[in-house]
Order: sequence, then C-alpha cells, then structure tokens
Amino acid sequence: MIRLSQVSLLRGGKVLLSDSDLVIHPGQKVGLTGVNGSGKSSLFSLVQGRIHADTGEFSIPSGWRLAHMAQEVQALQQAAVEYVLDGDRELRRIERELASAEKERDDHALARLHADFDAHHGYTARSRAEQLMHGLGFRQDQVNTNVCDFSGGWRMRLNLARTLMCPSDLLLLDEPTNHLDMDAILWLEEWLKRYPGTLLLISHDRDFLDNVVEHVAHIEKQNITLYRGNYTAFERIRSERLAQQQAVHERQVREQERLTRFIERFRAKATKARQAQSRIKALSRMDMVSPVHADSPFKFRFPVSDKLSSPLISLRKASLGYETALLKNVTLNLQPGDSIGLLGPNGAGKSTLIKTLAAQLEMISGEEQRGEHLRIGYFAQHQLESLDQDATPTIHIQRLSPDEREQRIRDFLGSFGFHGDKVDENVGSFSGGEQARLALAIIAWQKPNLLLLDEPTNHLDLEMRHALTMALQEFDGAMVLVSHDRHLLRYTVNDLYLVHDGAVEQYDGDLDGYAAWLAKQKREEVAGAVDSETEASQKGGMSAQDKKARKRLEAELREKLRPYRKNVAKLEQEMEKQQATLQKVEERLMDTSLYEESAKAELKKLLDEQAALKKASAVTEENWLQSSEELEAMEEEIIQLSE
Repeated sequence: MIRLSQVSLLRGGKVLLSDSDLVIHPGQKVGLTGVNGSGKSSLFSLVQGRIHADTGEFSIPSGWRLAHMAQEVQALQQAAVEYVLDGDRELRRIERELASAEKERDDHALARLHADFDAHHGYTARSRAEQLMHGLGFRQDQVNTNVCDFSGGWRMRLNLARTLMCPSDLLLLDEPTNHLDMDAILWLEEWLKRYPGTLLLISHDRDFLDNVVEHVAHIEKQNITLYRGNYTAFERIRSERLAQQQAVHERQVREQERLTRFIERFRAKATKARQAQSRIKALSRMDMVSPVHADSPFKFRFPVSDKLSSPLISLRKASLGYETALLKNVTLNLQPGDSIGLLGPNGAGKSTLIKTLAAQLEMISGEEQRGEHLRIGYFAQHQLESLDQDATPTIHIQRLSPDEREQRIRDFLGSFGFHGDKVDENVGSFSGGEQARLALAIIAWQKPNLLLLDEPTNHLDLEMRHALTMALQEFDGAMVLVSHDRHLLRYTVNDLYLVHDGAVEQYDGDLDGYAAWLAKQKREEVAGAVDSETEASQKGGMSAQDKKARKRLEAELREKLRPYRKNVAKLEQEMEKQQATLQKVEERLMDTSLYEESAKAELKKLLDEQAALKKASAVTEENWLQSSEELEAMEEEIIQLSE
C-alpha cells in the first residue's frame, strides 16, 4: 500500500502539506483533487521518488512497477507504434537480449529469452499497441507515421498510449483527458475501469472522475482527506461537513459573545467575580472551529449586449469546409436564448461549423443571414496564441475600452481570478489555464449576444469549470458549444446536434445515448472493414466459385456474430435502466430531511436500495465488458479470415 504518515512538504518556501496522513490500498482507484497550487503535482513527484518528504514517513511497496504519463514528447523520427511499444521497457529489454543472443548464436540464451518473450505476451505486443492507439483516436494509416509528424495534442495521446502500454502496479495520470475528444475519453474510461492495479488520477473532468474513481483524496489547508465514493459523493459529503463546520463555528461565536458580555458586565462586581473568572477560563479553553471559506476565486457572468437580432445567424442549404465541402446541406437558425451542444467524432466537422458561424471560414455555397445587432464571442484554443504575450490583462481590456476607469477593469478581472499584482503581469508568464481565463474575460467584457465556444474547458481547473457552467446557465443570448466536458454540456445546453457523415442534424438522445451510439459506430467500422477486405479480394480476380464460397463464408460469419451483438445491446439497455434507477435513488438521498431521526427507516431503505443497485450495476457492467471483448475478438477473427 501507499502510506503517508505525518508527512510535510515544502516547495519554494510554501508549505503544501503539514503532518498529513494518507493510506491507499492496492487496487484502489483514487482521484486527487484540490485547488491549483495545493500540492497535487508535488504529491505525484513524491510518489515517483523525484522529491522527498521534509518531515514524516512515506512508503510504497519496493516491488511495485510504476507508470506515469510524461507531459512532453520529443519530435522523434520514429514510427508512432514503436514509440508506444517503448513504454513496455521489460519487453524492449528482452528484444535487445534476443537480438544479441541471435547475433552470438547462443542457443541456450535464445531458448530462455523466447520463453520470457512468450510469458511477457511479446507476440501480441504490436497488436495491443495498435489497439491502444485506435482507442485514443489514431487511424490505422497513422500507426507507422513518425512521431514528429503529429501535432502537440496528438503527441500527448501517444504519450498516454505509451503509458498504458507499460505493465504497472501503480498508474499515475495527470490530466489525461486534456487533449482527448469525447469518444477517446469514453474509451479511456472503460480501459481504466478494467485496469487491475492502483490508480492515482488528477483530472478536472467531473464526469470522468465520477465514472473512474472509487475514492477522492482532497488536499485542503495543507492536509489530505480521503473520501469514499466518486467525485459527486465527495462533493455531497464535503458540503455536508462544511455546513456542519460552519454551524459549529457560528454557535461558538455566539457563545464567545455571550461569555464576553458577561465578563465585561460583572468582572468588577465582587458578588460575581467568581463566575466572571470561571467564564474567562472557559473562554480561554474554547477551541474555535474555523469558518468555512469557499475555494473558488471565480464568480463572473457573460452580460448580453443591449440590442438583439432575430435570427442572430441563419444558414440554409450551406456547404462548409475548405477547398472541398466537409459538411453539406446545413440548415441552422440561431435565435436569442438557443443553447446548442455539438456532438460528433473527431474530424467530423464540429470546429468547421463553429469557424463558419464565427466568420473565420467562408461558406463554399448556400445562403447566410446575419442579424444587424449580432455580436459574437468566439473562443477556440488557437485564439490563445493571439493574446499579446508582452501585455498585461489590464492592457488587453484597456485596448477594448480606452476610456474605462482602471479600477472597474481591475474589479472585473478579479472575478476571473486575476488579483493584486497578477493584473500587471505579462501574459507570456501565464499558464495555459490563466491564458484561457483571460480569453474568456475578454469575451465577457465585449457583451456578446452569441457565444461560440470550441473546447473552452481545456486547461481550466474544477473551480473555474464550475464558475463557467454557472455563467453559461445565466447567459441570456444564444450559444453553440463544442466540449468533451460532459458535465458542462449536460448543465448548459438545451439541444444537441450531431455532426456526422457530412451532415448536421438535431440529436434526440442524451449524452449516455451518444456514448452508446459511438460504441455502435466503432462496431460498424469493424464490420465495414470486413466488407472492404472482401471487395478488395473480389477485385483481385477470384473465380466465380471462389466468390460464391466467399459470400457463403461471410454469411456464416455474420450469422455467428448476431447473438454476440444482440447480447451486448441487451446488456447496454440493462445498464441504462439500472443507472437511471440509481440516479433517482441518489437524488432522493440528497434530501437533507432524510438525515433527521424521524426518517431513519426510510434512509436505511434507500441506502440498502442504493447498495443493491450498485452491486447489480457492477455485475451487469462486468458482463457487458466481457461480452464486448468477445464480440471484438470475433470481429477481429472475421477480418483475418476475410484477408
């Protein structure tokens, strides 16, 4: 197990942890949370052995294999799949020794090393590496592409694949979803659920934490507290604890005031002197509970421009793209108050649509109408590069409003977390999260009536994401949002649109249904590969008899797949029902009146029901995972037989 006993950590003269205790047992999946600068990354460094505790004891089993995700990737002239395979260092060692033994013709060593290679599943290593890459969004034709030919975001995906390739007992992941789209995040969730080792995860994605971790270690006020349950359970338990703490503090303050009044009134009176001295002692012994302070320094809104147009933007039978149309026959009518979330696989055209609406990309054809009073607030990651690195946040706002009072600008920037000297620092010294906050502040200052947001939560911490969610809920204009943050989508948009196969259509389902849709798409891609292989073989000049035999074989194989697909679909429906029922129970458990003495029986009944549902859901999910793996294995077998 991982154990911290009375550990203190100091970095740069700042106390991060003070006499902190923590125990993480083998196999536990733990989310590590806390405000920026609280010590999460330093704790990771402690676990990796890169730093040591200033006081106290830290221990980790000596035999544990550790895997952690690097934050940078060199621009290597190396095939991507080989880079991923390098993550399995033991496999690479066996391969090097095999090559040496073959060169020296050492038959004894060759026999031993081939046995080691087989025991280490070396013969399936490349296939496993490719599956990791496919799950993270790489196409088959990118498997052998050099690392240096990928952009920074895709190199980070390679880093993640390389980390997952490494056999480990302890896996450390720091913001693994930052450069992933939703389908890759959903795949990673399932992979981590099946991971048999101990997981320590830092993430600002609430839904990702909810679906992966079973415990939350929260760093607060230089201490670590371990909570049982996922992130939602942690929030509920912590809020209840903070409410109790605040109530105790207020009660103590009232008692302190009462004692002080008595002392001041009767200290000088001989008849009351003894009682006054008694109360002075009671006051000195009182161990005051601290008041509750909110963690989040962010509280802002998006004010809407005074004038609105209806519609704000209208597209009719539009073709969108660059030289060739990626999206065709797009019809979209944006009215004030509309809030739309765009779903779709990576590369389907979500950003293309956003750029067209933002007038960053011209339509290829079609009709477009823009309202007279249209004011767009556009956020995309590439816009962070357009920030003046040599200017301060104050200067950025002053350039938009030269006549505005400096104090009002400073107050406004304070709502986005820029306080004190921070408003006078150059943007070039800011982190990615700070630059993203400034970009959002600049948008809010200009009072848009249409927000176009393309992955606005990248680099934002949980507190800022929560503040952004609240601000978008209160926004009275129209909004089109692309985000892999399911919590943000779930609580800010009213309509979902699916961008897929060159079309933009309203999606009637919810985000859980979209996850099932993505899984279905992947299965159909595998089935499509069978058709492609078959067609290619037929074009190769098979005889009529061979073609007939091939068709019969295909039909038999497809028939063989049917019960597998039917079972997977049935289990998916069962999981959805169980999760819906569980959500209703957990919503009822959030009713504070249940925790009163009179509702004790009902509370016990609901807790028993919750436990039973979780257990049943876990069994169903395990069956679904096993059936899905069997289906994937069958589909791979079909592809091989069709070659």
